Amino acid sequence: MNLMKQKTPFMISRQDHHISRRSFSPNALRVLYRLKSHGFTAYLVGGCVRDLLLGREPKDFDVVTNATPGQVKRLFRNCRLVGRRFRLAHLYFNDEVIEVATFRAEQSEEFAEDAIPIQGERQGPPEGGKIQPPRHLKSEEGVILRDNIFGTPEQDALRRDFTVNALFYDIATFSIIDYSGGIEDLQRGIIRTIGDPFVRFTEDPVRMLRAVRFAAMLGFTIEEDVWKALVELRATITRSTPPRLYEEIMKLFLCGEGNKCYQMLRRSGLLQSLFPDLSEWLDRGTDGFPHARIGKAMEWTDQRINEGGHITQQLLISFIFGEYLEEKQKSLHNSGIPIRQSFDMVVAGLIGDLASTLLIPQKTGIQVRDILSSQERFRKIPGKRPLSLITRHSFPDSFAYFRFINSVTGGDNAACLWWDRLIKENELQHKEKPPLKEPVESVGTRPRRRRVRRGRKKTAAPQTP
Repeated sequence: MNLMKQKTPFMISRQDHHISRRSFSPNALRVLYRLKSHGFTAYLVGGCVRDLLLGREPKDFDVVTNATPGQVKRLFRNCRLVGRRFRLAHLYFNDEVIEVATFRAEQSEEFAEDAIPIQGERQGPPEGGKIQPPRHLKSEEGVILRDNIFGTPEQDALRRDFTVNALFYDIATFSIIDYSGGIEDLQRGIIRTIGDPFVRFTEDPVRMLRAVRFAAMLGFTIEEDVWKALVELRATITRSTPPRLYEEIMKLFLCGEGNKCYQMLRRSGLLQSLFPDLSEWLDRGTDGFPHARIGKAMEWTDQRINEGGHITQQLLISFIFGEYLEEKQKSLHNSGIPIRQSFDMVVAGLIGDLASTLLIPQKTGIQVRDILSSQERFRKIPGKRPLSLITRHSFPDSFAYFRFINSVTGGDNAACLWWDRLIKENELQHKEKPPLKEPVESVGTRPRRRRVRRGRKKTAAPQTP
């Protein structure tokens, strides 16, 4: 791979940048200082450094070090090693998880025999009589399946995805280290891959979704050559594993800039590659009218997230596929299939159609069905047993979906107000009820067990002759 290597990194000393350790997670600082005190190199890396330089609050703090995963595990009792593709150490604290990775390098001649096709058998030098899995593994299409060749900080920086994500903060000198030109791209507002974008997206197609998310979230522009590669390779996005794609799609639409992400997915063709049936339905429209509800739903979602609200995964999926599924459900219902059964069928059909691309958890699918199938019930006021609907686990998401639909159509204002009053009255009644008193037991005593008397077994009286 032709990477943009630099002999010496660009350094920003402590007096020339505004990042303060007071902005760091206390747990991340503990991890950095413990690694340093035991003689290891330890840096903050990636999004946290990028966000701090931009004056944003990082969501998480990642650490990179020359300590191997095994050495990290021996230093921290709260460590758990995870991942096969990338071997990582997760350090668990009360309120967060700090991810610690070892500096990695690109495949070298020393490990050339490890780059075997996916259908090949496990190879590698035996250790202790056991055959070890390969440390570097690619599929026939060039997708990296395993990457655990350790290297230097420079090698690690140059094998990352984007320049703005390859910045290090050195806890020993309090300086910023830049091997790839990330500082300049931050100043220009550019998302640029490290190296050839065609190679980088081929190695890991999920990077295309990450490029869209970072551009939307940071308000940056995707560099022209990177955008061309993204558009040309959009069909390869399905080579990623379904669970990983599901995770990335959730991050994409829940980053607070979901509408921008949605528009970029449509413009690049990635949406068509991910959801071909939905994309075709969007392009076709209904009765000559375009489908604009997804964009409005993303705006509604972004507003709630940026106000500090929480959007669940099932509600997000309902926003994305709701109108599409409701149209299919109406067609089934008009053919004579009951409402509940028709919703079961369309949601199950969606999960099945996406299974090879996007792995939606079964529990989430059931909750999506409940959200969509309960919408007609909200319009019937008071209806039968309205309080039983409020106590359902899916009620908050179902009512949030109803609120959104009403904000778009404006046809159910009276129903929204009625349910709002019922919710408030129900909450007030619960507050006024005295708490149930639990029986108090003395410390160290156990409830006395009732003795059960067992009668003696009766024997038959001897019979007289």
